Amino acid sequence: MTSSRTVITGIGVVAPNGIGADAFWKATQSGVSVLDRVTRAGCEHLPLRVAGEVRGFDPGSMVEDRFLVQTDRFTHHALAAADLALEDARLGRADYEGDPYSIGVVTAAGSGGGEFGQRELQHLWEQGPRYVGPYQSIAWFYAASTGQISIRRGLKGPCGVVASDEAGGLDAFAHAGRAIRQGSRAMLVGATEAPLAPYSIVCQLGYEGLSTRDDPERAYRPFTAKACGYVPAEGGAMFVVEDEEAARRRGATVRAVLAGHAATFTGTLRPEESGEGLAHAIRGALREAGCAPEEVDVVFADALGTPEADAAEAAAITAALGAHGRKVPVTAPKSGTGRAYCAAPALDTAAAALALEHGIVPPTPNVYDVCHDLDVVTGSARPAELRTALVLSRGRMGSNSALVLRKGPSAPL
Repeated sequence: MTSSRTVITGIGVVAPNGIGADAFWKATQSGVSVLDRVTRAGCEHLPLRVAGEVRGFDPGSMVEDRFLVQTDRFTHHALAAADLALEDARLGRADYEGDPYSIGVVTAAGSGGGEFGQRELQHLWEQGPRYVGPYQSIAWFYAASTGQISIRRGLKGPCGVVASDEAGGLDAFAHAGRAIRQGSRAMLVGATEAPLAPYSIVCQLGYEGLSTRDDPERAYRPFTAKACGYVPAEGGAMFVVEDEEAARRRGATVRAVLAGHAATFTGTLRPEESGEGLAHAIRGALREAGCAPEEVDVVFADALGTPEADAAEAAAITAALGAHGRKVPVTAPKSGTGRAYCAAPALDTAAAALALEHGIVPPTPNVYDVCHDLDVVTGSARPAELRTALVLSRGRMGSNSALVLRKGPSAPL
């Protein structure tokens, strides 16, 4: 068992607004919106018009063919992001070959491999069962990314997948932190999604709150009077999370400290009723972090984008943080990239860690007329002295999660 802190030492991003942490952060802090019309084949006739697509991503340049043919696009994103995170952490095979059981993998997924699954089901109905590929049995599965990262990288430590809806993107960090406290040296953790195949989109059309507006600048505007829901996105982020003492011994740079996490389940499909559960999760995360409400310097909001859900989140923030909740900067960069389900809070965690590093609160794209009693950062980035960030996430089925990040040392340990 270890008693030292759990820290982030590597960040890998594959997002609609950039591939790699540097490109992602440059676009995020500038407030650029990359939401655009859906261009995927087979989606032209569907009511969903706007989404956050990852463009310019060539999986063949980052992942070997033998893994590509076995996996869906969401796993391609995960494999690439894992590589970027390991590179950022300067953690190579030579560092763990002597003890591959010391490093594990935890991911979260909500949509699974819809594109792969749709293709194979089409083969089934058009040509027959002999034309369904053998990898259909694994490529669609929520745990595919965890398994393939582990196999490809030779990581034999604790592995798992979190299926707690969108909040799983934060809950995965808690699972990774527990593995480290129980003796693991490091964990690869995060979430990626690829929900923009025709079959996947059809499944989402039944979601209350999905925006079908056709104007990219008006399709996703959380915390405004004209909030009309969210638009989906693909991509995500992976992280190297380590025991701080192990990171210190190998001279790693700490990007952020995982200070506290808590989760609740309200058991409701009505997001307007999530406020109490989210507030309870915030209080629990702060308590674990040993953090007073007034110490929170920035909140990365869940920002579902419906009037009822936004009001519930605003109420939760002010209930948990008290008077400080009305003046702490709140941001939702995902309004410019889309809501990538389980990967949305993973991308927010990447943005929060980078915001702490650079002392900048990124803005909330496409949002100008805030109608809630929150200090939502809009227009342009806001310089600030940041030491503590709070990241929030809610799942559609009642899961609520909060994660507290502390600023890491500015120099290598």
